[in-house]
Amino acid sequence: MEQTQLKELQILCAKVRIDIFEMLVHCGQGHLGGAMSLVETMAVLYGKQLHVDPQDPHMEDRDKVVLSKGHAGPVWYATLAEKGFFPKDWLFTLNQGGTNLPSHPDRLKTPGVDMTTGSLGQGTSSAAGIATGQKLKGSNRYTYLIVGDGELNEGQCWEAFQYLANNKLNHCIVIIDDNKRQLDGYTKDVMNPFSISDKMKAFGFHTQVVKGDDLEAIDDAIETAKQVQNQAVCIVLDSTKGRSVKYFEDMKANHSVKFNNDEVIQEAKKAIAGYKAWLKEEQ
Repeated sequence: MEQTQLKELQILCAKVRIDIFEMLVHCGQGHLGGAMSLVETMAVLYGKQLHVDPQDPHMEDRDKVVLSKGHAGPVWYATLAEKGFFPKDWLFTLNQGGTNLPSHPDRLKTPGVDMTTGSLGQGTSSAAGIATGQKLKGSNRYTYLIVGDGELNEGQCWEAFQYLANNKLNHCIVIIDDNKRQLDGYTKDVMNPFSISDKMKAFGFHTQVVKGDDLEAIDDAIETAKQVQNQAVCIVLDSTKGRSVKYFEDMKANHSVKFNNDEVIQEAKKAIAGYKAWLKEEQ
């Protein structure tokens, strides 16, 4: 990746994190942790990898994204807004009555959202179906399936993975956000996943593990996945829930955060100010 492009992605990440904090503080609550752990991945997808057109979100010949961990909608909305799919002021309607940005993504409401998700596990099957349809049409476009590690408690995920592997649907790139935590605590304590990468390899996937905050590593992994033939592909993100702000990384209940007291709000505003100061220096 060229340094100029890397800098552009770093700037996009900072803007997306500002958007996430500002919309959640405005809303008063929201799924912060699992949104923040995906910022770099979304930046690489929408800043470099995806074949999409913000001016024509329903373009027939496009790549598709399925955010199976639908509670991470804020990171998707922020990224889509920054890339021009819809006005940024929509972000401040998050989860409000009549909004186009519901708590979990809805393909009938939000430009750029290809699949409605939120009932965990079901996005995996949807992505497998989309990838199958693309293959039957002879399309070379990609479907990106983003799954949470806690979501892997759902058996439906493994049925979908077995289907993807059996049918060698290498144009469905599975990205697993292994941020080690879920709604009720650490994944190892709720239901130990052991080695997710070993499981995916056992299911027949060409599997890579990368740091979830490393833009270049994520991009390289996607490029490598695109070179794999006749085998399903998977990228496991070794990520951190609440990534980039230590206060929220350390927060015990950072899956969904309530911005209802001075301390939490001030920490969010401090983070926003820090990102804005960095952007001022870089731009």
